[in-house]
Amino acid sequence: MLRKRAREEDNAVLIDMASLEPGNGSSYGSTAHAAEAGKQQVAPSRVGSPAQPPIDFVLVWEEDLRNQESPSQDKTDTHEIWRETFLENLRLAGLNVDQHDVQDKATAVHYVLLRAPWAVLCYYAEDLRLKLPLQEFPNQASNWSATLLEWLGIPNILLEQVPDTPPEYYSCQFKASKLRWFLGSGNQDTFFTSTKRHQILFEILAKTQYGHEKKCFFGIDQLLAEGAFSAAFPLHDGPISAVPENSQVLGLTQRQVLLQYWARWSKWCKYQPLDHVRRYFGEKVALYFAWLGFYTGWLLPAAVVGTVVFLVGCFLVFSDVPTQELCHNSDGFDMCPLCPDCSFWLLSSACALAQAGRLFDHGGTVFFSLFMALWAVLFLEYWKRKNATLAYRWDCSDYEDIEERPRPQFAARAPMTALNPITGEDEPYFPEKRRVHRMLAGSVVLLMMVAVVIMCLVSIILYRAIMAVVVSKSENAFLSAWAPRIASLTGSVVNLVFIVILSKVYVVLAQVLTRWEMHRTQTAFEDAFTLKVFIFQFVNFYASPVYIAFFKGRFVGYPGNYHTLFGVRNEECAAGGCLIELAQELLVIMVGKQVINNVQEVLVPKLRGCWQKWYSRRRKAGTGTHPAPWEADYQLLPCEGLFHEYLEMVLQFGFVTIFVAACPLAPLFALLNNWVEIRLDARKFVCEYRRPVAERAQDIGIWFHILAGLTHLAVISNAFLLAFSSDFLPRAYYRWTRAPDLRGFLNFTLARAPSTFAAAHNRTCRYRAFRDDDGHYSQTYWTLLAIRLAFVIVFEHVVFSIGRLLDLLVPDIPESVEIKVKREYYLAKQALAENEALLGASGVKDDRLPSSESGPSSLGS
Repeated sequence: MLRKRAREEDNAVLIDMASLEPGNGSSYGSTAHAAEAGKQQVAPSRVGSPAQPPIDFVLVWEEDLRNQESPSQDKTDTHEIWRETFLENLRLAGLNVDQHDVQDKATAVHYVLLRAPWAVLCYYAEDLRLKLPLQEFPNQASNWSATLLEWLGIPNILLEQVPDTPPEYYSCQFKASKLRWFLGSGNQDTFFTSTKRHQILFEILAKTQYGHEKKCFFGIDQLLAEGAFSAAFPLHDGPISAVPENSQVLGLTQRQVLLQYWARWSKWCKYQPLDHVRRYFGEKVALYFAWLGFYTGWLLPAAVVGTVVFLVGCFLVFSDVPTQELCHNSDGFDMCPLCPDCSFWLLSSACALAQAGRLFDHGGTVFFSLFMALWAVLFLEYWKRKNATLAYRWDCSDYEDIEERPRPQFAARAPMTALNPITGEDEPYFPEKRRVHRMLAGSVVLLMMVAVVIMCLVSIILYRAIMAVVVSKSENAFLSAWAPRIASLTGSVVNLVFIVILSKVYVVLAQVLTRWEMHRTQTAFEDAFTLKVFIFQFVNFYASPVYIAFFKGRFVGYPGNYHTLFGVRNEECAAGGCLIELAQELLVIMVGKQVINNVQEVLVPKLRGCWQKWYSRRRKAGTGTHPAPWEADYQLLPCEGLFHEYLEMVLQFGFVTIFVAACPLAPLFALLNNWVEIRLDARKFVCEYRRPVAERAQDIGIWFHILAGLTHLAVISNAFLLAFSSDFLPRAYYRWTRAPDLRGFLNFTLARAPSTFAAAHNRTCRYRAFRDDDGHYSQTYWTLLAIRLAFVIVFEHVVFSIGRLLDLLVPDIPESVEIKVKREYYLAKQALAENEALLGASGVKDDRLPSSESGPSSLGS
C-alpha cells in the first residue's frame, strides 16, 4: 500500500540513554527511538568501558583569519550556522563531540573528533541490519592455482604466509535483545570492529540535519559539497611508518601488514591478501582487487598466445610471396594519386607499410580471434564462480536483497512510503513510472553527448584528409611519402585529447542526471551512473577505431569518380591496409591512456601529498610537535571511490577483446599495465588516501553485465574485422581458385583506372579494388562479398555455440559452496523448528537464538 508522506518539521533522532540505568532490565544498554528535539535530554551513559571510546570519525574545516570582512562573509556565516546546528544534532544523537584547533597567523584548522558510545552503536547496528559473528571457524581461503601446483608437487612462488589472517564466522543480523549470543559481546571495546563503527558513524552523519530536511539540508555529503566542511573521514589504523622487509610481524597494525605484504612493489608476484583487504577496507574494495587480480591472471595465457601469434607474423614477413613481390618488383605498379593535388606514386615505395601490416594480418590472427572470444567467455564464467565463493565466505550473498537500506537522499525526497515485500518494513518509495520518465529524459541528454562525440570524429576525419594533402605537398621527400601515416598518427593524438576533455564534462553531467532519477539504494544509484558514463565513454573511446576498422576506405569511389565529404575526398586505407592503421590507433589510445593514467596516479598524488604536508608543516612551524593522527590523515588525499579504477580496466578489456584481430599484442600490454596497476592502487589506498568508509557489496555490480556485453560485441567485431578488413579471405580465395603459392596475388587485388581518367592524365594507373575497367564492381567482388558474409555468420555461430556450451558446462556456483549453503539452510531450519517447539512447551519468549525473524538464511559464513 502506498501512503503519502506528511511534511515534517526539523527534528533529530535521539537515543534514549536513560534506559542504560540499572533496573531497566538490561545491563548492556538497550536503545529506543527518541522524541522530538528539545523534548528529551540525553542522560549520561553509565555503562561501557571506563576508558574513552576510540575516535570513530573526523570532521575538518578551515578558517581564513585574514579576510574577516571579505564579500564572502555572508556565506561564511551561513556555513557557521550550518556547522553549529549539525554538531548540536550529532550531540543529540548520542555522539561524543570533541574539537581540536590548529592555528597560525593566516588560517585555523578545526578538527571535530566523533566517538560513538556503546548504546549508540547497539541501536544503529540493529537499525542498519549489520551482520555480526556468532561462531568462529578457521579461514578456508583457497586458490585454484595453489591447489593445482600443490597437487603437481611444484613449489608455489606466488604463495606467501601473511600474518594475522582474519578468521571466518557464522554470522547473522545483530539484535540487541540477543546480545549475549554474539561472539565477543563481553568486551564492549572490541565487540564492534573499526569498520563496523565507521559504517555506523557514517550512517548517522548521512542522516543528520542542519536545516529543513525537505530542502535537502541534511547529511555530511551535502555539507562537504557546500564547503561547510573540508573533509570527513575515519582514521587509519596507526601511522604508515616504513616496515623493514625482515622485521618481526608481532605488533604490526592492520595497515602495516597491508603495506608490508600487499602494497610493496616487490610483492608483484605474490597472491593478494584479500581477507586482510576486506577486513580493513570492506567488501566493495576487496571485490575490486579480487576482480583485478583475477583478470590479470587470466591475461597471462592470452598474452602468451598473442605474443606467439605476433612472432609468427614476424617470420611470415620474410617468406610471404605477395609482400616480396611488392618490395622487390623492379618495375613496380604505378598507383593513382591519393588526393586531387597529389602525384602518381609507386606501390613499391610502401614496402615498409606492407611488411608492418603483415605482422598482424595472417592466418594466425583468425586462430587468435577465436581463442580470445572463448577466453572472454571462460573468464566471465569462472569469475562468477570466484565471486560466488567470495560472497559466501564474506557473508554478503544477500546484501542487495535484504540488508541494503534506502539512500538517505532518496529517503528525504521520496514523496510516499510503501511496504517492502522482503523485509516487511515501511520504507520510502518513489513511483517507478516517474523514474522511468526521468531516465528517458536523461537518455536524450546522453544521445546529445554521443552526437557531440560523432561530430568530433567527423572533424578528425576531415583533419586527416586535409593534413594528408598539406603534408604531401611538402618539398621534403620523406614527409611527402609518409603523408598519410603522419596525418593518421597526429589524428590519433588529437582524438585522444578530445576523449580526455569530453570524459571530464560528461562525468559531471551524469552525476546530476543520476541524482535526479531517484534510485532507492546506493547500489542502484551507482549502477545507473556507471551505465550512463560507460555508454558515453564507449562511444568516446571506440568511435575512431570503429571508423578505421569498418568504414575507412569503404566509400572512396574510383579514379575519375571519387566520393567526397563536405567537399573533401574520402580517406583511403594506406598501402599496408586498414588493419595496420587500426593497430596503430589501438596502441596510441590504449597504451597512451594507460601511460597517462599511470603517470597521473603516481605523480599527481605525490605532488598533492607533498603540497598538503608542506602546507601543514609550515602551519605548525616552531611548535616542535609531531602531528596528531587526525592531522596526519588530513594531509592525505581524499579517496575518490572505485568508479574510475573499474572504468579504466573495463575499457582496457574492450580494447583487448573487440579489436584483438588487429593487435595480438594488446593482451601483453594490458598484462604489463595491470601488474603495475594492482600495486599502484594498493599503495594509493594504504599510503596516500584517507581511509574510506568500509562499504559492503555482493558483486562488482553492473560492471559484470557490461563485460558480458563487450564479450558478445567482440565476437561480432572480430568476425567483421577478419572478413572485411583483413586479406585473409581474399588470399584464401585466390589460393583455392588460382595459385596455391599466391604468386600474382598483388596484381589480382589491383584494378586499372578507367580509360577516361587515363586519357585525362595521359597515363594509366592502378588502385586497390575489385572493379572492372569501367569502374563497376567485378564478379570477383560479389563472390568475395558472399564469402565474407558467410564467414561472419559461421564464425559468430560457432563461437556463440561453443560459448553457450561452456556456459552450461561451467556452473555459476561451485559445488562445494552449494553444499555449504544447503547445509546451513538445513541447520537453520532445524534450529527454528526446535526453537518453536521450546516456545510452545514453555509458553515464554525464548532468547537463546539470535534471531527467529530472519528465517533460514540468517546464518551465513
